[in-house]
Amino acid sequence: MKIIACYNLKGGVGKTAATVNLAYHAAQQGARTLIWDLDPQGAASFYFRVKPKVKGGFDTLLKRRRSPMKSIRGTDYEGLDLLPADFSARHIDLIVDRTRKPKRRLKRLVKGLKKEYDCVFLDCAPSIGVATEVLFQIADALVVPTIPTTLSVNTLKRIKKHLKGMNGSAPTVLPFFSMVDRRKQLHKSICEGEQRLPIDPLNASIPYSSLVEQMGTHRAPVSTFAAGSRPARAYEQLGEEIRAQLN
Repeated sequence: MKIIACYNLKGGVGKTAATVNLAYHAAQQGARTLIWDLDPQGAASFYFRVKPKVKGGFDTLLKRRRSPMKSIRGTDYEGLDLLPADFSARHIDLIVDRTRKPKRRLKRLVKGLKKEYDCVFLDCAPSIGVATEVLFQIADALVVPTIPTTLSVNTLKRIKKHLKGMNGSAPTVLPFFSMVDRRKQLHKSICEGEQRLPIDPLNASIPYSSLVEQMGTHRAPVSTFAAGSRPARAYEQLGEEIRAQLN
C-alpha cells in the first residue's frame, strides 16, 4: 500500500482538487483507493457528496475506539472510497499531542487499511504542527502543488528546510506546478526554469482553468464531466508520473 499526502503550508493552491483527481485516476487504473479527508474544511468530502462527519470525531479514530472501516463511505466511483472530514480535526494537534505514542497509533490506523486498499491519499490541512509531522513520517510521498509565484516558491523552500530536520524519515517530496497561467510572465518564467526551485518539480503541471473551479458545481472529478480537457489530461499525466516515481 502506498500512502500519498497532498500538502502545502500555503492554502488556495489546488491541493484538494489534486487529491480528488489523483485518487480518481488511481481508481480508474484499477487500484483500490481511499481518500482520507484530514482538512476540517471538508472540501474533499463535499466534492464526493459525503457528509463531513465521523462518529465520535477524530479522537475516536486515533485511540482506536472505533474502527476506521466503520466510518468509510463509498463514492459514486468504483474502487474509490472516502474517510470523511470531521470538524473536530481543527484540534488535531491537541488530540495528537495528548495521545501516547501518536506516531505508532497513526501508523497502526493507516496500516490497518492495508488489506483493503492499494493506495491511500491524505488530504492534509494547510498547516504545520505535531499531527502534520507525524503524517509526514508515515507517508511514502508528499505531493506539493505549487503555484509558480515567488511566495509559493518561498513556501516550498520552508517545507524543504523543515523536512531536512526529520533525520532520514522524511517522505519523497514531489512538487508540481498548479494553477498555471502562462499568459502571466512570472508563471511562464518560473515554469521554464528561470527561477530555480529548491526541489525539482514533476513535468506535469495543472493549468489554471474554470473547469477545475467547476468541480464544486458538479461535485465530481474533472474527468467525469470534462473528459479529454487540458486539466483532465494534466491530472492523468501527473498521476502517471507520481506512480512511476513511487515504483
